[in-house]
Amino acid sequence: MTEPLSQYLAAVRSAIDAIEATQLDPIRRAADRFAATILRGRLVHVFGTGHSRMAVEEMFPRYGSYPGFHPIVELSMTFHNPVVGANGQRQAMFLENVQGFGAVLWRNFAVTPDDALLAISTSGCNAVTIDVALEAKRLGMPVVAITSLAHARASTSRHESGKKLHEVADIVLDQQAPAGDSAVWIEGLETPVAPISSVSGCAVINLLKAEVARRLTEAGAPPMVLTAACHLGADRARELFEATYDDYRRRIGVLYR
Repeated sequence: MTEPLSQYLAAVRSAIDAIEATQLDPIRRAADRFAATILRGRLVHVFGTGHSRMAVEEMFPRYGSYPGFHPIVELSMTFHNPVVGANGQRQAMFLENVQGFGAVLWRNFAVTPDDALLAISTSGCNAVTIDVALEAKRLGMPVVAITSLAHARASTSRHESGKKLHEVADIVLDQQAPAGDSAVWIEGLETPVAPISSVSGCAVINLLKAEVARRLTEAGAPPMVLTAACHLGADRARELFEATYDDYRRRIGVLYR
């Protein structure tokens, strides 16, 4: 059996190579939709539960990212640090499969068909993410999914419709994580370790981010980007930091009118 370090690196390389070979066209199509949404002054909502929260926050806000994306994370389904006890993992996993959550979530925002949703779920089977995507479609929004088709095909939908996330989305971006996500087998250990979806999912996020930024810039509306001082100097980086959050505050206002 190949030693663990080599197994993991090989799995990550394989996933990235597969993304490059098969996913660039759907990523470009998703970027077209997202750029059009942002250029219209609307928002691309980014939703995920569990560890998909990492991919949501990879899109915005962080260095190298920009307004136009609206991260939505529910603490009840993403705050894993306590593990057990109050706010524990058991409760979070239970809540991920509560039916009817989508309508409750979207009732908080004044969305329009000019908005878009990027829904993220490695398994594509948790009820809440599917429910959020279905309600977004009912409200007229285009839906893009980041998921693992291998994992979804090996899993059972928890949503009452029986659908999986990739069956709801208009555009599907396969992050190429294996079924079960973990990629390393160790001799004498019954179960695999070391999931790769955080690596491959965030790779897809940043491919999208780069493509949307190119389209916005070519359209004459370059985004304000949170940028490290090493690129621009401390004063300009600080100025841009404040301007970026002011721009986000202005953009997000449309959701509460």
